[in-house]
Amino acid sequence: MGKDYYQILGVAKDADDNTLKKAYRKLALKYHPDKNSSDDAKKKFQEISEAYEVLSDKNKRAVFDQFGEEGLKGGGGMPPPGADGGAGGFPGGFPGGFSGGFPGGGGTTFSFSSGGQGMGGGSAGFRPSDAEDIFRQFFAAFGGAGAGGADDDDMSGAGFGSRPGMRSKMGGMGGMPGMSGMGGMGGMGGMPGMGGMGGGGGARRQHSSHAAHPAEKPPTLSRKLPVSLEDLAKGVTKRLKVTRKVTDGSSRPTEKILTVDIKPGWKAGTKIRFPREGDEFPDGQIQDIEFVIEEKDHPMFKRQGDDLVVNLELTLLEALTGFSKSVRTLEGKTLPISSAGTRVIEPGQEERYPGEGMPISKKAGQKGDLIVKYVVKFPKSLTSAQKEGLRKALA
Repeated sequence: MGKDYYQILGVAKDADDNTLKKAYRKLALKYHPDKNSSDDAKKKFQEISEAYEVLSDKNKRAVFDQFGEEGLKGGGGMPPPGADGGAGGFPGGFPGGFSGGFPGGGGTTFSFSSGGQGMGGGSAGFRPSDAEDIFRQFFAAFGGAGAGGADDDDMSGAGFGSRPGMRSKMGGMGGMPGMSGMGGMGGMGGMPGMGGMGGGGGARRQHSSHAAHPAEKPPTLSRKLPVSLEDLAKGVTKRLKVTRKVTDGSSRPTEKILTVDIKPGWKAGTKIRFPREGDEFPDGQIQDIEFVIEEKDHPMFKRQGDDLVVNLELTLLEALTGFSKSVRTLEGKTLPISSAGTRVIEPGQEERYPGEGMPISKKAGQKGDLIVKYVVKFPKSLTSAQKEGLRKALA
């Protein structure tokens, strides 16, 4: 059985546009990943956005009411929603037949990861838009107050550190592709629940007090950058190809190479920011790009702060009678490790080798330690003669 979008939003089947906006706004703010870090928040956020996208579009909603989710997404041969020319991604479509992602709406792509999803719709049946695109467009389109009359101050206190206020990102919606010559919101039609919004309309007057405010800076586009322990130990320069959107009357993709200088000793979570290298918005604002260092798993070493930990396996005989081994460090150095004399190695015992760990990024020339943890492998079985020999030796 398919999804019940009415149940997901918690609204009745006869809910009007205003009720849908209020329900979406409340749930989207509750489950947005920037504000809710629970395991199922991301999935819930996508479901809420998908439900709102469908129910706030009369064509999609009509198909869903009759055929359910399967029919809406192309099952059973039903015609796709939005066949009358409305945009497939944002409820109600836009004049001029605008479709595809907004400039800055997750469109920036990198050579090591794919960019944002498209806006859905099309002859193949409905495909849900990216939840972040819907969230961004919802609050941008309604000046930060698209649901239930909340004002901009209310949105700015919503707790989204990377999306301050979510207000006026689209610059009053002026200059949007397919909407040229409309003079901001003047003469706009076809947006659900907007009451026409002709020049000088009531909704426009509602936000007139913010007219002098500059547009908010777009949210930073953050991407993880996986780096090996070897590269983090010695430092490395990486060159990443970025595809971004530039607005010059229409959105066009451009490519650029960004150089990331990774310093020795950097840890996972270190951020490298490139101001104004992301997508350009219709209002002229350009988002920043941020790379976040992520450590790749290593087959031998595990990092603990500035220290490195390595497990060294010993047989029971080696643990009892001594051994001579070596460990190859991340820098390619061979480090001899041995036991001699009467010393016996116990399972789980550790030894510390100062200055053989990771570089300390804030202390030039200094390094952490290498911690060798001994793992003693016991034999799975012994013969009678071996047992007797051990009794005599250990008695």
